[in-house]
Amino acid sequence: MMRNILLAVMISACGAVSAHAQSCSGNAQAMARTELLFGAGNVSATQWRDFLAKEVTPRFPYGLTVLDGTGQWKAPDGHIAKEKSHVLLVWHGFDQGAKIEAIRDAYKRRFHQQSVMRVDGTDCVSF
Repeated sequence: MMRNILLAVMISACGAVSAHAQSCSGNAQAMARTELLFGAGNVSATQWRDFLAKEVTPRFPYGLTVLDGTGQWKAPDGHIAKEKSHVLLVWHGFDQGAKIEAIRDAYKRRFHQQSVMRVDGTDCVSF
């Protein structure tokens, strides 16, 4: 049993390393991509801009993308809840996870949200 656990840990560790070692062509380099999805039903445009200026831009001053949309989910009572949303896309180094978590925590605290969805991936990026 212990051997199986150790093997699983070793396989997981190898997978984490190989995810960062993606081979990119030309002058592209492997970068982490994070998508954050913010529910914005009670957040005004002014409040959102202030949040971006104070919480997001200082952590990622080199660039980001924001998309506006409409999100939906199944609420605990079974009905489909819908609200406007913001999607933040950031390409960054693989060591920036703490900054991403700080943004999520700040949003949940400031706007009394239960969660901010996070999606991570790896892309080849060139400028």
